[in-house]
Amino acid sequence: MTELLLIIGIGGERVAIRAANVEAVVEIEGLTPVPRCAPHVAGLASLRSRVLTVIDCLASLELGLSERGGALQAIVVESDGHPYAFLVEDVEDVIELTGDIRPIRTALDEGWRRVATGMVEAGDDLLLLVDADALLAGPVAEAA
Repeated sequence: MTELLLIIGIGGERVAIRAANVEAVVEIEGLTPVPRCAPHVAGLASLRSRVLTVIDCLASLELGLSERGGALQAIVVESDGHPYAFLVEDVEDVIELTGDIRPIRTALDEGWRRVATGMVEAGDDLLLLVDADALLAGPVAEAA
């Protein structure tokens, strides 16, 4: 069986995420902040009569906060039966995984090291393969 990967942009980097984890690519408008939540939870949004918890991928990686003005590009993933929207800078393409997932052989910042599961080929580039659940958990999961 062929595995598909979605190439997205986070923190100025092109990375891959398993396409099987992604329900949709959407634009988020009307983000509602949630008091006392983890710093990487940007807020709540409504999409097709569902409430989504919005995760700021930059904050999850401890790289700052995403811009919050206007429509925000996001990918929708489901975890444990709950929908989440991950704020991303770019959604590029769906590619077929060719070859094996390679080990990471480069130094990574702490946030990337926490979410990266390997490296994959995308044309002539090697991209980090990121784990959706690790992005969802954010930096507080490691501290706990």
